[in-house]
Amino acid sequence: MKYDLCVVGGGPGGVRAARLAGQAGLKVALVERAALGGTCVNLGCVPKKLFVYASHYAEDFVDARAYGWSFSQPTFDWKTLRSAKDAAIERLNGVYARLLAEAGCHVIKGTARLSTPREVVVGDERIHARHVLIATGGQALRPDIPGAGHGLISDDIFHLDALPARAAVVGGGYTAIEMA
Repeated sequence: MKYDLCVVGGGPGGVRAARLAGQAGLKVALVERAALGGTCVNLGCVPKKLFVYASHYAEDFVDARAYGWSFSQPTFDWKTLRSAKDAAIERLNGVYARLLAEAGCHVIKGTARLSTPREVVVGDERIHARHVLIATGGQALRPDIPGAGHGLISDDIFHLDALPARAAVVGGGYTAIEMA
């Protein structure tokens, strides 16, 4: 397959570059092995914000009583929150896919390997492009410290079957601080 541009990575930078190139009339392929939207949409900003918003409701329910509101004791269901988070992320993944399709971009699911400066291999498929943009971003890593295998990285938090009663947070990144 021949393209003007092959973008490796479907996070915000890769999607925007592919979309703008497609809108400019270039023939564009975008390769992504996971869900479109990158870390922020799938494993960072978006799910973290939804969890933080949900965490404040308990305080709001208590405060509301001081302003004349009365209601039975509210309860919390972790699986409902997790499902709502998944639905919000799925909607955003769809928005990215729609924007890319409208720009004429060809999205290829899989892991890319650069074989030459102008050839990207995904499985058995060889993608030839005049330009290749690598926009793979980063990912959370488990620290190399004793006992780290017993812990979770931030990506894991968003998929737990049950809400932990307590947690210790190691690290001081944006997601770590808000999750704490």
